[in-house]
Amino acid sequence: MLYDFPVISLKQDKIVDVIKHLRDHAETKFQFLTTLCGIHYAEVNQIAVMYQLHNMVSNQRVRLKIYLPVENPVVQSLTSVFPGANWMERETYDFYGVKFEGHPNLKRILNVDEMIIFPLRKEYPLEDQVRVDKNDSMFGR
Repeated sequence: MLYDFPVISLKQDKIVDVIKHLRDHAETKFQFLTTLCGIHYAEVNQIAVMYQLHNMVSNQRVRLKIYLPVENPVVQSLTSVFPGANWMERETYDFYGVKFEGHPNLKRILNVDEMIIFPLRKEYPLEDQVRVDKNDSMFGR
């Protein structure tokens, strides 16, 4: 248990059913999707999708994670369960390339449509940190 609430890893084909159960079951009532985001684990060639749910009555939280291969990161959309997942899924697609099957309008939300990369993946070398224009002293630091 991390952060005083459980963190559970699941298979990708179970995520929608588990979240529906956690939302609808009388003892859990996790009726608020706090966040949905991507995490790139470059060292194991996987992308995680993290879902955090909140029961506002009991102030309990739970975090669920699924792991997808970088080559084909596809999972079922959660928009039929939590309509608020719409933009969170679009952002995760935009920055990590995760495709959410059944999403009503899966397209880039912040980056240009012509962009062929997913900028939050750890696939690109860092910029040269000794470049003159990267000197923080220029900004008073």
